[in-house]
Amino acid sequence: MAPLDSSLPPVTRRGMIAGTGVAAGTLALAQTPALAVRPGRKVAVLGGGMAGLTAAHELAERGFKVTVFEPSAWGGKARSIPVPNTGRGGRRDLPGEHGFRFFPGFYHHVPNTMRRIPFGRGTVGDHLVDATEGKFYRAGGRADGFIFGLGPDPEQLLTVDGLRKYLTDTLGGSTVPPHELAWFVTRLLVFLTSCEERRFKQWEHRSWWDFVGADSRSGEYQTVLASGLTRSLVAARADIASTRTIGNMGEAFIMNMMGRGNDGALDRVLDLPTNEAWINPWMRHLRSLGVRFVKGQRLVRYEVEKGRIEAAVLRDAKGRRHRFEADWFVSAMPVERARETLTPAVLRRAPHLRRLDALKPDWMVGIQYFLRQPIDLTHGHISFIDSPWAITALTQGQFWKGRRISRDYGDGKVRDILSVDISNWSEPGILYKKPAKQCTPAQIAREVLAQIRAHETAGAQLPDSIIHSWFLDPGIAWNAKRGRNTNATPLLINTVGSWDDRPEARSGIANLLLSGDYVRTNIDLATMEGANESARAAVNAILDERGSRAERVQMFQLYRPQEFEALKMVDEQLYKAGLPNALDLPL
Repeated sequence: MAPLDSSLPPVTRRGMIAGTGVAAGTLALAQTPALAVRPGRKVAVLGGGMAGLTAAHELAERGFKVTVFEPSAWGGKARSIPVPNTGRGGRRDLPGEHGFRFFPGFYHHVPNTMRRIPFGRGTVGDHLVDATEGKFYRAGGRADGFIFGLGPDPEQLLTVDGLRKYLTDTLGGSTVPPHELAWFVTRLLVFLTSCEERRFKQWEHRSWWDFVGADSRSGEYQTVLASGLTRSLVAARADIASTRTIGNMGEAFIMNMMGRGNDGALDRVLDLPTNEAWINPWMRHLRSLGVRFVKGQRLVRYEVEKGRIEAAVLRDAKGRRHRFEADWFVSAMPVERARETLTPAVLRRAPHLRRLDALKPDWMVGIQYFLRQPIDLTHGHISFIDSPWAITALTQGQFWKGRRISRDYGDGKVRDILSVDISNWSEPGILYKKPAKQCTPAQIAREVLAQIRAHETAGAQLPDSIIHSWFLDPGIAWNAKRGRNTNATPLLINTVGSWDDRPEARSGIANLLLSGDYVRTNIDLATMEGANESARAAVNAILDERGSRAERVQMFQLYRPQEFEALKMVDEQLYKAGLPNALDLPL
């Protein structure tokens, strides 16, 4: 979609999100003939991941007849992935994952859905538990960091070795210099006091790396502040992610830490493997509401008739075609799949969807290490700040109070699980000097361990003797002939200017709605929360198009501190006058 005209009147963030798609979508909507009769309640949801299950949930509660089609695995990237043939003696297969789960306190849509899914004597929401700590480990004999690597870990200052490392780093000039830290704080304040117009029209088109001036500052500034914060918080690359996206998430985390606008604790995880705690109970509940699930059928194309979608044409694993007619169609596929289904007939009605080709998925994939004994790193998430592959992790067993891993999973020898996310697949590693994309699965497993062990405090707890086995996300497939991997489950990344290319939930064809983490949302990041929010918007669009009297699906906004509103009003006038933010001065 084209950038907004600077002559537009002032808008709120809510108005910006709802309205920026109007210019690109109005023509397509105007050309769509009004439906002769009010359409019925039969809905095809195309995709069974987070967006698809959310859409099915909200529609079924409002009396719609819903069929969900999924080509491969229910739950999508949010699911657990049992490791085949690892269960022995009546135990379940070991639980693998696409990546560990993380539910920050500023998530509202996903927890709201969870609390409406019955599970046991309560709800799925009851199985969110607080992760009360976090660790930010350093490599090369460095002192481990405090929150996001800023300052020393206070626990280690109480040890002789920890104090030695801290004093060596500080006196040796191996920490972020004070004047650079002051500059970074000033840049945060510039963003926090920027009006919505400036965020969308200026900061959306500037990378975070450039915004914080990383090029002209120290290596430690680049590692800890410019890159470290982005990959720790949102697994994004500072050099290509937009300042608006990273700034929004930074603001959300700051408010989260202050306990403002929170749904719950700063950091939450599930107390069981994801399928057991969430996906399986969810599907049981949806079936009880009348939702029908069809697995193994992939959307090939839409049939377009008289300006609306008449049917979905799907193909099963044996290559057979199936045709499904419905009144409404909700696309709930990732962007790389959704754009494959946009035939010329669809694009003639919704030409702005051609801009989906400009959106860029990237890789963020998990590997699990199954351990012969528990390890005690921290009661929460772990960031290995100096790892070239931007590694973050979580130990699972401590949170699964209703499970004993050795009793319930595998061969009885596994007692803990270290679940790792690899966020940078393009940077050379330290062991094989190759990016993860060019490493075999076995090399990836060894390289990740090497990078963790380079962070000595954590690595000391991971000798070879306790590694039982490992499991890499099966979406990663090694091609020996090409010498590189492919990834069947990439993740959208919010690159500079990508907001303009992303669609609203309304596609431009009245009975085709879009959902998924690439659709414009308030959370504005490729997350479970974004996918859930987009599906809610799609359902509300159906209700509006149908003229339904049903209660609209609840939508949430990120918290915005009222204390900054006056400064944002001043910045709005400065922006209209072509002037920088009042705090945007050289330091």
